[in-house]
Amino acid sequence: MKRAVTLLFFIGLSSFALAQEGSITIEQDEKITDLLRLYKSANKSSDFYQIQVFFGAYDEAQNIKSKVETDFPGWYSQIKFESPSYRVRVGRFTTKLEGERRLIEVRQKYPSAMLLKPEKKTKKTKKTK
Repeated sequence: MKRAVTLLFFIGLSSFALAQEGSITIEQDEKITDLLRLYKSANKSSDFYQIQVFFGAYDEAQNIKSKVETDFPGWYSQIKFESPSYRVRVGRFTTKLEGERRLIEVRQKYPSAMLLKPEKKTKKTKKTK
């Protein structure tokens, strides 16, 4: 019995003696932050597919948007005004295939949903005479 207690004491003592503490320092080139910023801005302006789940009055669009955020948490969602109605769109899919796969999932809750590829807005330049 005495040997067992002594053995347990030394095992416990050795586990504390072998414990290690450390810290990690990450050195990162400042250009990586610039590259990340550039990558994010490029993705914002690039083409992407979205799923439109509703169009109509603003009050109803707000209601549908909150339901969509509950049904598909973590998905990008927005209300856009395109005359004469408001539209609720979800997702930002880089490929049509990914958009179509998600459309199947969305249509289970919103049967009239459709996949769209929003047009890029281009700045109009003034012609000089």
